[in-house]
Amino acid sequence: MSMYDTQITLAGWIGGEVTLREVAEGRAVASFRVACTPTRYRDGEWVKGSTSWHTVKVWNRLARHVAASLQSGDPVVVHGRLVADSWERDGKPQTSWEVVATSVGHDLAHGTTAFSKPAPVEAVPEMAGPQAA
Repeated sequence: MSMYDTQITLAGWIGGEVTLREVAEGRAVASFRVACTPTRYRDGEWVKGSTSWHTVKVWNRLARHVAASLQSGDPVVVHGRLVADSWERDGKPQTSWEVVATSVGHDLAHGTTAFSKPAPVEAVPEMAGPQAA
């Protein structure tokens, strides 16, 4: 990550299921959509604004934790890099934005959650025999 990457934080609700794919030799990617609806207190009542939808991708250990922990309808806070994916369709430039998350969690403003830390991964045993010396 570069200091020039655009960082973004979203607070919203998961819309749809979290999908998890194994992509190569132990690498995993999960993706999900987050709906963000601004709410303002105006003239004595809460007024909802337009909902914006954001695609979020997470990699490796975080991807597995997200897939095991979150489901459709959960309130979440997501932090990561804003990344553009650009291509051409019918000769016209197209751009899709997504968040590559570095942190994801339940938004505790809307409820409680229980955290469990996975067991540590055991280190690979050292080579035995003459090559080890």
